Amino acid sequence: MTDTHVRTPAAPPTPAAGPCAPHLSGAGLFTVLLGAALPLIDFFIVNVALPSIEHDLSAGPALLELVVGGYGVAYAVLLVLGGRVGDSLGRRRLFLVGMAAFGVTSLACGLAPNAWSLVAARIAQGAASALMLPQVLATIQATTEGPRRARAMSLYGATAGLSMVAGQILGGVLVAADLAGTGWRAVFLVNVPVVLVGLVLAVRTVPDTHAGRPEAVDVPGTLLLALSLVSLLLPLTEGRAAGWPLWTWLSLGVFPVAAASFYLVERRADRRGRTPLVPPSLLRLESLRRGLVLLLPFSTGISGFMFVLAVALQQGLGMGPVAAGLTLVPMALAFFAASLAGPRLVTRFGSRVVTVGGVVQAAGIVLLLATLRSGWPELGPGELAPGVFLAGLGQGLQLPVLMRLMLSDVPADRAGVGSGVMITAQQSALALGVATLGSLFLALAPTAGLRDAVGATLLVQLALITLTVLLSLRLPRMR
Repeated sequence: MTDTHVRTPAAPPTPAAGPCAPHLSGAGLFTVLLGAALPLIDFFIVNVALPSIEHDLSAGPALLELVVGGYGVAYAVLLVLGGRVGDSLGRRRLFLVGMAAFGVTSLACGLAPNAWSLVAARIAQGAASALMLPQVLATIQATTEGPRRARAMSLYGATAGLSMVAGQILGGVLVAADLAGTGWRAVFLVNVPVVLVGLVLAVRTVPDTHAGRPEAVDVPGTLLLALSLVSLLLPLTEGRAAGWPLWTWLSLGVFPVAAASFYLVERRADRRGRTPLVPPSLLRLESLRRGLVLLLPFSTGISGFMFVLAVALQQGLGMGPVAAGLTLVPMALAFFAASLAGPRLVTRFGSRVVTVGGVVQAAGIVLLLATLRSGWPELGPGELAPGVFLAGLGQGLQLPVLMRLMLSDVPADRAGVGSGVMITAQQSALALGVATLGSLFLALAPTAGLRDAVGATLLVQLALITLTVLLSLRLPRMR
């Protein structure tokens, strides 16, 4: 049996971490973290704008699901490929291309004349995100080491968590402000000036790195991974709104076959000395493998929680978009504070910080459950603040530490692939959380009522948190 109480060995020095390697300055770190924030913000920012989009574009439930799900599926499917291409062609180049494409597709979303053009633009926006985001972690891995890498990874984790919360806060503010009569379109148009600033900064501050040995794209692996993710995520995203037609069940039946075929093809390529899209040797790294297993229920729970809370605050408690956003501010502040404290806590307590974070998060969900049951529907941001604060504090203790652990042993020349695998798992789980917990909530609400539907969904999330706490006990004792 593997001893899970030993310290994770430090990764050997690599050329990318040597004295002559490119150095990531503070401005460069800010720039790549800006690139990391944009895709996650846009995954969540659209939630509060859906009612306005439905009214303005006469979009039915199925099309609204595609506005959210099309982005998420395209994003998840292409992430690993984006990491591989960045390793080969240069991460700075792909970061610039991805950010520019993100700005163009955001403009297309904001100017969409009808629902189908918005869906197409959102799918293209997800593909642009998949080019940009893997380069962020790969650049951090290749240009930092030791305490600087620990701080950078903590800031990345803080950025990832804050982006999820900030997306819904910012979306509520922009929709309510109705800037120059743009309404919901502002949630997409706001990206354009941010991207322009980001491109200028990236040209000046982000160093160029790439893998030592350029590798060809694994076409069979890419196609099978795409088939696996699409066959799972698309029916789960669209099934409820479409009434679960036959194609959704056939697609779900394809998933296990496609996933098994992907694994076999990748293993065969690895054994023959080729370079597969997802090298099975990466999954033999204990830190990455066990971290991925924990990341899936964690991300599924948090995305489902954010979606259900957004609906419950506005439709159940009668809050406007701004008040709903203010309710999440304590979560954002707690997450950020916990993320900044992460490096010091890891130095003293190791990966057990993740376990403690799960317990704190569970306490926040239990407190929210009690508050909702006792005060519904006469609740405001103040009454919900303690539970929301504890939930954010627990999440902030988990995500940055977990991400740092997962990539701690990935070689520098595989940094793009390793980060792509991790982000693909996270993004797939985010989409899965909205599809499953969101569908559960929406299915229960008409018969059980919004309060009980929220309660049932939070109980499911509590079960997922319990699972993450148990899984965290098997993480390597990172120091």
